[in-house]
Amino acid sequence: MTNARTIAVVGGGPGGLYAAALLKRLDPSRAITVWERNAPHDTFGFGVVLSDETLGGIEHADPVVYASLRDEFVRWDDIDIRLVQRGTRHVSGGHGFAALGRRRLLEILQGRCRQLGVDLRFRTEAPPPDQLRTEYDLVIAADGVHSATRTAYADAFRPHIEEHRNRYIWLAADFAFDAFRFEIAETEHGVMQLHGYPYARPSPDHRPSTKPCGPPLPAGESTVIVEMREEVWRAAGFDDRDVRASVERCAKTFTEALGGRGLKSNNSSWLTFRTVVNDRWSHGNCVLIGDAAHTAHFSIGSGTKLAVEDALALAACLHEHPTTGAALKAYEAERRPVVESTQRAARASLEWFEDLPRYLDQPPRQFAFNLLTRSRRVTHDNLRLRDARFTGSVEREFGCPDGTPPMFTPFELRGLRLRNRVVVSPMDMYAAVDGVPGDFHLVHLGARALGGAGLIMTEMVCVSPTGRITPGCAGLYTPEQAAAWRRITEFVHTRAPGAAIGIQLGHSGRKGSTRLMWEGIDEPLPDPADNWPLVAASPIPYKPGSQTPAELTVGQLAEIREEFTSAAWRAARSGFDLLELHCAHGYLLSGFLSPLTNRRTDAYGGSLEARLRFPLEIFDAVRGVWPDDRPMTVRISATDWADGGTTPEDAVAVARAFAAHGADAIDVSTGQVVADEKPAYGRSYQVPYADLIRHETGIPVISVGAISSWDDVNSLVLAGRTDLCALARPHLYDPHWTLHAAAEQGYSGPGVVWPEPYRAGSRRPQTGRLDAPKPRLVLPS
Repeated sequence: MTNARTIAVVGGGPGGLYAAALLKRLDPSRAITVWERNAPHDTFGFGVVLSDETLGGIEHADPVVYASLRDEFVRWDDIDIRLVQRGTRHVSGGHGFAALGRRRLLEILQGRCRQLGVDLRFRTEAPPPDQLRTEYDLVIAADGVHSATRTAYADAFRPHIEEHRNRYIWLAADFAFDAFRFEIAETEHGVMQLHGYPYARPSPDHRPSTKPCGPPLPAGESTVIVEMREEVWRAAGFDDRDVRASVERCAKTFTEALGGRGLKSNNSSWLTFRTVVNDRWSHGNCVLIGDAAHTAHFSIGSGTKLAVEDALALAACLHEHPTTGAALKAYEAERRPVVESTQRAARASLEWFEDLPRYLDQPPRQFAFNLLTRSRRVTHDNLRLRDARFTGSVEREFGCPDGTPPMFTPFELRGLRLRNRVVVSPMDMYAAVDGVPGDFHLVHLGARALGGAGLIMTEMVCVSPTGRITPGCAGLYTPEQAAAWRRITEFVHTRAPGAAIGIQLGHSGRKGSTRLMWEGIDEPLPDPADNWPLVAASPIPYKPGSQTPAELTVGQLAEIREEFTSAAWRAARSGFDLLELHCAHGYLLSGFLSPLTNRRTDAYGGSLEARLRFPLEIFDAVRGVWPDDRPMTVRISATDWADGGTTPEDAVAVARAFAAHGADAIDVSTGQVVADEKPAYGRSYQVPYADLIRHETGIPVISVGAISSWDDVNSLVLAGRTDLCALARPHLYDPHWTLHAAAEQGYSGPGVVWPEPYRAGSRRPQTGRLDAPKPRLVLPS
């Protein structure tokens, strides 16, 4: 396939037009045709937002288009967050947005295409995709979220389309907001939200209007999006109203924000957002761009930004590669990671707005901070660079002494005061001999205690020989093991004063009798004679080739309950400060909780209440021998990442049940329950489940899962999404992660204790302190 000489573009939106203009500019001999079913000035929306990064790409690729856009943009820095009924308003600056009217953007791109000689065919349906692919060297499908091209080749592109919970409508106001405005109204029917931003300056002959009995409103135009949950939309009667009545109702709901003015529509209708993901973006000589290939929720920017960036990348790849096939492969390789990152941020933002009502009782400034950092693209340190005054006010409301990062504020669980919010997450080391922790465990846990974390957790410590995962797993079922653990806790308490050490107790269940991780994780031991019999809630092997466990009898349940009790009794006498019950990751107690692994028909299976019965019996037995002043936590898998498994609603119910029995916090993990799980990996990907449990139940939570930076810890804690952050791999990479986090932030106050022999390492002789690397200022996408 030679590089494309004839090109068909299906869809005359910004992405399609810009791709056509760039490709024609790069090679004027190309014959390029754009088909658009609508008229040139038809548009579905009002303003579009582009980041400085996108504008930089446009400037480099086509200075003519950039110059036209530059003269049209409306820029602003502030984000204004208001809770109408509560009378609160918080403004954060330094955010750097730029917007212009969608119609004006189309006019500029259409003009550029005509200037370059692109054949624009408006009010014209494109020929069928098969015909286009035969007649043209390249077909660019820029035909939007409902792409007919994608549908025609669904077997090749393999699209996944998900509709979400909120209803929204695109509207406009005939004046310019002076900031990006978030307005939250608590109505008799539920919470309604307004997203508003300016996108056009007034024309030279514009005469400012005034609101009744008030000062002149800023001239210009603004995009206004009104959004609410489906049930609120129905309760308010929007499902029975036409567009005109809906627009009037929206204006009345947000009359203060609008200064008593009305709203206008433009082909507007109530929509539910659709997330579009495709396994492939190209099929032969046909390629998807923009919303046809992927969508990202409007709350982090516009699809226009992604479409324009797609066009930039596609044009560059076609210019750089000798064949169309190679160019399309390079285009997808370049763009897919960027788009997937954007989509993860967009999903986080989308879900935050879907769940916004749960945050309304937060302190007002914390609510505003939570909103601003919802997608995780804006972080605590990033926001401090943008607006130190606002961020400082949030920290003071949270209780941070001046200059104290949120991660170094103390936290109390029952009678235990943790010096900071960092937890060394439980990590199996597979280094014990006959269940006895040795010098490796002393050095491993001792080093991380010296490294400054508030709480250091052991790996899962098994309550019996047959409850081990591998032959190298540690246990607490013999006096020798207890003595070895006592040696470790004494080291932590004497050599790392202020550090707490906790033990995680568990039983492997159907995931036991396997090889060491680096020899074949979850694989049975190679010599059948070395394997021990497994037990579980139900006789279901973990995966093909795994041993089938025996279903536990009621008598065996009592024996295991006694094993947990004995281990907890030894743990208390070994000097542990906290005990965590492992009810996650498909091990024995987790196997009772999940409907995918518990098929029992007795009192321990069936409903969630019944599936909880045995884990709660174990918890009660352990709590009965664990000292009253020492806390107990429970680790759960809040989702199985598999159809028919544990749901978020189940996780909330499980957390409530353990809290009712005396759990002091819930350690919220996910998955590893079934082998065919499909996790949605990404930065902090498990935090939303901890956030849900914390705000639905009021129970303290520990968050885990791809939390790797001190900036993330500060952000999550200050936003109120978690109480503690447990980090695993970062502590394998750097045992002194917490001390280094303090040094990088220039902090040496309470919550940070450098061991005396290490104290000289807390400073650099050249500067007097370790200079903190500052994140680059990232503008919202």
